[in-house]
Amino acid sequence: MILDSARRVLRIEADSVREQIENVGPAFEAAVEAMHACQGRVVVTGMGKSGIIGQKIAATLASTGTPAFFLHPAEAIHGDLGMVIKGDVVLALSYSGETDEIVRLLEFVKRLEIPLITMTGQPESTLARAAEHAISVAISREACPLNLAPTASTTAMLAMGDALAMALSEKRGFREEDFAALHPGGKLGKKFLRVRDLMRRGDRIPRVRPDTTMSEAIHEMSAKMMGITAVVGADGTLRGAISDGDLRRLLQADDGLLVKTAGECAHGQPKTIAEAEFASAALRRMEDAKITSLFVVDGAGSLIGALHLHDLWGVGLF
Repeated sequence: MILDSARRVLRIEADSVREQIENVGPAFEAAVEAMHACQGRVVVTGMGKSGIIGQKIAATLASTGTPAFFLHPAEAIHGDLGMVIKGDVVLALSYSGETDEIVRLLEFVKRLEIPLITMTGQPESTLARAAEHAISVAISREACPLNLAPTASTTAMLAMGDALAMALSEKRGFREEDFAALHPGGKLGKKFLRVRDLMRRGDRIPRVRPDTTMSEAIHEMSAKMMGITAVVGADGTLRGAISDGDLRRLLQADDGLLVKTAGECAHGQPKTIAEAEFASAALRRMEDAKITSLFVVDGAGSLIGALHLHDLWGVGLF
């Protein structure tokens, strides 16, 4: 009995979403165009269960490149109407189209000449007739056995809201990089970090001149704790590098290493990367070369930063 009831609910809700495919038409297209042309924010409002769906729609719009926020209609008529300004677009959700708190907003919306988009299951309702663009979310029945509690209707609204947000996102040309910029704390945000966001700068970069003695070069490597030092010319260009591995090999071959200069001991082709490249590309380069550090250079070959494997691991990039 319990499983049969659950399956019945899911079938009804799935059917309600499929019904919305037929509701996507001229009004939907015009609504997307209106939101795309909006110079302000998309203000989403709804009462009760529709309001909860509205909060999710506003959050989805905001995270996919459309400035949006949720306005509680009861709070709006008690002082929060000042949050809505000319240039905004209002998206109002009410399955009946007669929700008193929503209807009471209409005069204010019309006075400011704010475009009104609605989602309602009643195309002849007060709300639908007042809207420039009325999107139908009509369903055959609720999943509630009494056909009363908002269930399938709110699922239909949620699906239609996602359809609006995704169509608008595609029209804006919203990219993975844009999504990452709005989600810096997420895994995708880390994926699109740039080298410039993580690289060591200024005095944190291990570097010596070609005429620096090797004893001083070793001191620099120890102080900056990267296991490597850059060898930089007077003009700031990267001339070479000396790593811990280089030191071991040189000491085995030459007991007089410490009296030599860094220029004499450096290898001349250190691995480098540009600051505009993705941090994930830096990680791949280190892994491919089996190294733990990269130097960051500009277009002229001047040293501007350094990046260690630990800098990438520190932000969870692995």
